[in-house]
Amino acid sequence: MKKVLIQNNEQLELVREEIRVSSLFSHRNLLPLLDHAIISVKPTQEGSWNHEAYLLFPVHLDGTLLDNFKALSAKNDFFSTSDVLQIFRQLCAGLEHMHSLEPPYAHNDVKPGNVLLTYRKGESPLAILMDFGSARPARRQIRSRSEALQLQEWASEHCAAPFRAPELWDCPSHADVDERTDIWALGCTLYAIMYGVSPFEYALGESGGSLQLAIVNAQIKWPAGPKPQYPEALHQFVTWMLQPQPSVRPRIDDIVFHVDKLISKFSQ
Repeated sequence: MKKVLIQNNEQLELVREEIRVSSLFSHRNLLPLLDHAIISVKPTQEGSWNHEAYLLFPVHLDGTLLDNFKALSAKNDFFSTSDVLQIFRQLCAGLEHMHSLEPPYAHNDVKPGNVLLTYRKGESPLAILMDFGSARPARRQIRSRSEALQLQEWASEHCAAPFRAPELWDCPSHADVDERTDIWALGCTLYAIMYGVSPFEYALGESGGSLQLAIVNAQIKWPAGPKPQYPEALHQFVTWMLQPQPSVRPRIDDIVFHVDKLISKFSQ
């Protein structure tokens, strides 16, 4: 159950939009909204809110990808190459559903904290993408400096910084932004399934400096990682998704095709 305290009309509209957007999707790798209610409440001394929203979702007891990675690293353990690919494949399936709608929707906040895992005996974990509070129609035409700044401001509130695409940090005054912002976040998330942080958090952890600069320059460094190490093909896959120029970044169907080839190669 997600409870939201609403203090003004803007917050009320945001919750209504999250409910509307959540109801657009129906896919096993996207968390379904089971029920919802928005109720009026009288403001009290302690609280100045005038509505409360309740959003009901299925429970997944094994926590998020982020929780699971922390538990693994505490034991100096990592996901196997096969599990990395299977978890990632499921995230791709959920995003493929969102990107194939008319109009396409971008999730805008793909990150390990928004991926639920459920362990299943004898199978790789079930992965489910959640939190559609930032999901919006993916395609935006930016035609002025003020529109570019507006997009950057929106992204700074709704898209986690270490997973945010370069065009959302520094948007040109004339740009066509599309669902490939999610592909960037997906590349960062694949890196995080392997190593626990986004590639740019890792790069900064070593050298310090500006997160935005590291992202815009796509500076990727690879940890020594588990023994045996992850295949080089996985590193190349991440690099392919992290193209700073959105126009040359692959689309979700390219990613799905490629991950299926990797699964058949490495999941014996």
